[in-house]
Amino acid sequence: MSARIPLPLGPAETGRALAERLRLLRLLKGWTRETMAKRSAVSAASLKRFENTGMASLELVLKTAYALARLDEFSGLFQPPTARTLAELEQCAALPVRKRGRV
Repeated sequence: MSARIPLPLGPAETGRALAERLRLLRLLKGWTRETMAKRSAVSAASLKRFENTGMASLELVLKTAYALARLDEFSGLFQPPTARTLAELEQCAALPVRKRGRV
């Protein structure tokens, strides 16, 4: 399974696509929902709701990713952008690190 399915743009579509991928990986391992629920320490009902609707807590998604040995795929999420030029790098270094956002 080397083909990567691109994620759609919207949150709802992305959730459904992730749920479908989870279901596919679960089935490739030959696991029932109950097996997946036990291995990931989430309820079978929550897992079923995620697979059917694409809606789940971040905790459920991370626990199921861990059970599937795919948690490392989250390490690149929400990384700050890298500087493309020396000027951008110097600009980033000169800015103070904010502790909260502006109103």
